Amino acid sequence: MQITPAEVAETMAMVTKQNLDIRTITLGLNLRGCTHEDVGVVASKVYDRMASAAERLVPTAEQLEREFGIPIVNKRISVTPIAEVAAATSAHDLSPIALAMDRAAKEVGVDFVGGFSALVQKGASAADHKLMDSIPEALASTDFVCSSVNLGSTRAGINMDAAWKMAGVIKRCAELTADRECIGAGKLVVFCNAVEDNPFMAGAFHGSGEADEVINVGVSGPGVVRAVLADMPKDADLTEISEAIKATAFKITRAGELMAREASRRLGYAQGILDLSLAPTPARGDSVANILEEIGVGTCGGPGTTAALALLNDAVKKGGVMASSSVGGLSGAFIPVSEDAGMIRAAEAGALSIEKLEAMTCVCSVGLDMIAVPGDTDVETILGIIADECAIGMINNKTTAVRLIPAIGKKPGDTLNFGGLLGYAPVMPVNQHAGSVFARRGGRIPAPLNSLKN
Repeated sequence: MQITPAEVAETMAMVTKQNLDIRTITLGLNLRGCTHEDVGVVASKVYDRMASAAERLVPTAEQLEREFGIPIVNKRISVTPIAEVAAATSAHDLSPIALAMDRAAKEVGVDFVGGFSALVQKGASAADHKLMDSIPEALASTDFVCSSVNLGSTRAGINMDAAWKMAGVIKRCAELTADRECIGAGKLVVFCNAVEDNPFMAGAFHGSGEADEVINVGVSGPGVVRAVLADMPKDADLTEISEAIKATAFKITRAGELMAREASRRLGYAQGILDLSLAPTPARGDSVANILEEIGVGTCGGPGTTAALALLNDAVKKGGVMASSSVGGLSGAFIPVSEDAGMIRAAEAGALSIEKLEAMTCVCSVGLDMIAVPGDTDVETILGIIADECAIGMINNKTTAVRLIPAIGKKPGDTLNFGGLLGYAPVMPVNQHAGSVFARRGGRIPAPLNSLKN
């Protein structure tokens, strides 16, 4: 489909009045050619590959911003899961590779780099264990590196041994960066059913089925959707609300399709996916929670919130898939607490709890995201939260995730202030009744019956 002048004019109004932006252009890179038995050589190869391939990424994105007038908030790189790249090395500490990734990110000017990652849903190799053990030091010693570990899938079940290990890693990441608002844990996410073409952080990595270089684009636009709903009559029924969201999602996705097409053409890299997720920011009006309240929920987190979110997520997907033949990634609505001004307000008011957020993750993209919990939350409790969220993803054949931030030295009512897109997070109370027996049993929760699809 061609993009018309009328669409361009309408998009400009969305940008200037309703916070429409392209949330990220993410360059996915294959690093499998960087293997070597010496971790120093691996790190050097990784730096060279990233610095060379991404040399023109930021200038190209900035040129597109100037030409089309649509802000591109982040420029990012995702790479092959480092546990795979480092499989041949004899070193136990893989943090030198993370340092090389960070240095390359600063050299080319990107905002984040993802892929210090491992996929352990069915079992963990020696390299996977090295990667997981290296995460706390790697994230504490870098500025832009993000990490993810896939702990389960509908096909494989949930690797509870790895989940237990990662619960401790999350706590350790927070402890090592306690002087920086525990940001180490904010750059780490654990998944069930992780996707291999996700352009968003902290979970982006470059999957094995991808080309050597791929441009993936993540759009946004909660403010646009909210503005459309705010102009609708209060007696509009929910079918009309859904249709309005679908039409708006189509327009938002068309803007992303234009930018994705142009970025891949100018860089000479394959055009990957367009992730049409509604990704909020701390900016006023740019909030998924505000959309739910415009639909009619009193305060986000109150009764009706999960149903309203289900409607929103479904309508976004239906509208977006008509605008591009390359929709992928996660695509839906994100509900990160610290990055959404409406979610922050609802959490501070006591309307939004972790348990309600867990229910909401059954019907939206990803999961428990950017949630600060008391610093004395024990590892057994963190493991329980991870297991519950992974179970939702496994049984429902969807991507779910946990990005918890133990706020070291803080209690409910305190805050962590990250600044920028990451916003600030009120420390939320946590159910303290996790059992130690369940957490330490280990093994694997078997795959559900609906995994037998062949």
